[in-house]
Amino acid sequence: MSNGTTKAPNLPIAPIEYDQQWQDNFSNALRLYFSQLDNPGPTLVATQRNGTKLRAALGFSQPDPTNPSVRVLSIPSQADLAYLRVGDVYYDSTAGNVLKVKT
Repeated sequence: MSNGTTKAPNLPIAPIEYDQQWQDNFSNALRLYFSQLDNPGPTLVATQRNGTKLRAALGFSQPDPTNPSVRVLSIPSQADLAYLRVGDVYYDSTAGNVLKVKT
């Protein structure tokens, strides 16, 4: 599922007669759109060891508003709860930044 930034494609107007190239382009636009909807977005998952203890890090990357070619890693908060899917991880800043899972 999309992270809310996916926009519906601007589908071209069909020609009067069948045109294979137009149909291929139309199919590709729909294929890309559905692929973006199925993709939860870029994620960063890493496992690290600290001596004998295992630590795991989970984060989400989003485009920097000032420079879209740069990705900024962050994790959603309870303010983003309405946009999250069941099973997504977020932190609750009202409860001491505790990690929670949307149910």
